[in-house]
Amino acid sequence: MRNLIRFIEKNAILFLFLILEGFAFYLLFQNHNFHRASFLNSTNKISGGIYAQYSEFTDYLNLKEVNLQLAKENERLRELQINSYEKLFGPNILINDTLHQQQYLYTKAKIINNSVNKQNNYLTLNMGSKNGIKNGMGVVAPNGVVGIIKDVSPHFSTVVSLLHGSSKISVKLKKNNYFGSMQWDGENYRQGVLYDIPNHVDIRIGDTVVTSGYSSTFPANIKVATIADFNQPKGENFYDIKLNFSMDFKNLSYVYVVKNLRSTEQKVLEEKREEING
Repeated sequence: MRNLIRFIEKNAILFLFLILEGFAFYLLFQNHNFHRASFLNSTNKISGGIYAQYSEFTDYLNLKEVNLQLAKENERLRELQINSYEKLFGPNILINDTLHQQQYLYTKAKIINNSVNKQNNYLTLNMGSKNGIKNGMGVVAPNGVVGIIKDVSPHFSTVVSLLHGSSKISVKLKKNNYFGSMQWDGENYRQGVLYDIPNHVDIRIGDTVVTSGYSSTFPANIKVATIADFNQPKGENFYDIKLNFSMDFKNLSYVYVVKNLRSTEQKVLEEKREEING
């Protein structure tokens, strides 16, 4: 307490000056509108700038949460797309008074490891068997097909990337439904090749290539590529077609794992056909 009293006594003149100075400013701003407005505008400008910077900073911190919300919303919208439903018909079939029954479910997942510069590339996802992920499920992104689930642990799963020597995807030309198989060219991570398109089919550079829906892995009509170039080899019945993938595999963060609710039924039926043919 004594130290405080000594400090005040020692600086009494300074404190008196500050009090009088504050009172003088009060009288100045109170009796002169111009000075008062200038002072308020200055303080508002400073505080506004501080709030703007704080808002930008908090927006940056919230980007992760916003991205997760967008991914969740995309998952919901994908499940509402008509591609996720199978049309039912027939004189004796009526299910929930609707013409369509959902066939595909989508589960969002984050890529935690990815490679594009090897001959056989894989991805790792932060979702596993506890999330319902199983071997053989398809993986897609907003701009195309990513690959197929290979190995699964309780919390993680690996994906055989489309950029893999053994990956083949059943696709078709969007404009005329001629189908073939698509594969990576093994060199450029942005390009692939399309096989089995007869050379009498009318094709053009820029034509869109989509999933065929013939396998139980991917829904039909997901855009995967466009035709970059093609030629007709002499003596051959099929085109050589080069594709530009619609997706950049180096710019992937979130994907969707596709669950076909009718996959088992389709595979059992197809296996019976193979047994008969065998």
